[in-house]
Parts: sequence; structure tokens; C-alpha cells
Amino acid sequence: MANNLEKLKQVLVKEGLRFTCQREEVWKEILSSNEHRDADEIYHSLRKKAVSVSRATVYRTIDVLVKNNMVRKLDVGIGPNKFEHKMGIKHHDHIICMKCGKIEEFVVNQIEKLQKKVAEEYGFKLGRHNLQLFGICKDCQ
Repeated sequence: MANNLEKLKQVLVKEGLRFTCQREEVWKEILSSNEHRDADEIYHSLRKKAVSVSRATVYRTIDVLVKNNMVRKLDVGIGPNKFEHKMGIKHHDHIICMKCGKIEEFVVNQIEKLQKKVAEEYGFKLGRHNLQLFGICKDCQ
């Protein structure tokens, strides 16, 4: 956790922002869960814990974290964007239900190899990728 806090401090300095207790609490809240949550869910979770933070601070902090590759932003097609932290998490892709918004994480080695092959065929050195599949989950079918 200390290393993650240092990373937050470095990012805030880089962005010309002050390190505040509110920003620290937003970051801790994001790190506290492996769920895919939207900004309002993060905000309400903090408020339930009696953390005095504004909705604007939550949104701005998340934006800075996304910009600096500490948090992944997921456009899930319905409803607000969801967020997940990227600290200590292995690469994975997502499959998203277009009805209920359920998100499942997956890794398929053949897909990973195929993406690298495609990049090479087009003369690219693959840096990162984001694969999201959309469908209807078994509960909504």
C-alpha cells in the first residue's frame, strides 16, 4: 500500500496538484475493491464511511488516475463508465452484458498470441491493448 501511495503522490506532483487527504481516500477506496465501479459508486462508498469528499474531487481524482495509467476506464455501453485499479493486477480482458451490465474478466492465451501476430503483420510493436466483448449474459438471455 505504501508503494501505491507514493505512486499517487508522484502523479499528483507531475500533474501540478496537491496531495490531500481527500485524494488519498479516493485512491484507497479504489484500491480497496476489485469490482468495476462507476465514480458515483466510489463517491457513495466514501460517504458511507464518513469521508468528507466532494463528488467533483472524486471525478477529478479518477480522471488523473486514468490519465496516468493507474486506473482503467471501461466504457460498458450502458450507463456510466466503470473503473478498476491497475495496481498489481495481471492483464485481463472483459466481456460485458448489454442488458444488465455484468462484467466478467477473462484471459485467453490464443487471443493474446493472435493480437501480437496481428501487430507484427502490420509492422507494430504492441504496447498494450484493451479488448471488450459485448453480449447477453446467461441470466439475461
